[in-house]
Amino acid sequence: MSADMRIGIDLGGTKIELIALDHQGNEQMRMRQPTPSGDYRASIDLIAHMVLKAERKLQTAASVGIGTPGTTSFKTGRMKNCNSTCLNGQPLQHDLEHALQREIRLTNDANCFALSESRHGAAQGAQVVFGVILGTGVGGGLVINGQIIDGANHIAGEWGHNPLPLSAASAFPGPACYCGRHGCIESWLSGPAMAACHQRDTGDALSAEGIVRAAAFGDSGCTDTLERYFQKVAMALATVINVVDPDVIVLGGGLSNIDALYQRVPALWLPYIFSDEVRTKLLPPEHGDSSGVYGAAWLWERS
Repeated sequence: MSADMRIGIDLGGTKIELIALDHQGNEQMRMRQPTPSGDYRASIDLIAHMVLKAERKLQTAASVGIGTPGTTSFKTGRMKNCNSTCLNGQPLQHDLEHALQREIRLTNDANCFALSESRHGAAQGAQVVFGVILGTGVGGGLVINGQIIDGANHIAGEWGHNPLPLSAASAFPGPACYCGRHGCIESWLSGPAMAACHQRDTGDALSAEGIVRAAAFGDSGCTDTLERYFQKVAMALATVINVVDPDVIVLGGGLSNIDALYQRVPALWLPYIFSDEVRTKLLPPEHGDSSGVYGAAWLWERS
């Protein structure tokens, strides 16, 4: 598709964000709207409205790339593995193309995040980049030589639904995950999972944000929760390093704002990695929580 502008959309569980970039990558406009909670059809309508509004304002046609939770099934053409469960089983790409009357490009939001940080962010210039989402859910995306690796099953990078490698028998089978299994990395490392672990261990009901704030003021229970969290992140990322051996791991999502992650996790992961040293860098995102939407806009740069 030939267009004068690139639009990227991040379809999140709580917000839908749109960005319009010119062909030099300069931002021309941005908008956010709350995601219609649990309402698939309203989400389609809102995305179409946002795209058409942006094109009217910019007075130009645009290509459209969309980052989504989950991915498209080769078998059915419908969405699978979405923690925004109203998308599962839906023909999202077909319905958006019908609503917008054009071809779109759609991929997992973690792929968009990894692409953005590889091309124009914290991992720019690195050959192998693993992008991690630590937020309401946990996901991952793999970029090699500036290209998203989708994989044979469209699940490359989906580390969040591998089991967390645990050594203590008492930790099994682990918390229930929305995917139907127990002990998935997501069920230990998401924001809600951190809050649930803290409540199990201390009896106190706090959000992940509340735990981080209280730890900063010296609350010992919250400090201990964070340290246990860092240990689990280290164990989980060690499996990625053992399999993929990336040059850079970039963290995104709300929990990536915990500054101590970038010191504590590399200090903890060496015993789980099959090497006598670890040169992989663990970095915060350059574009914050907007990184995914940048990557979605650049999907049309892919061959």
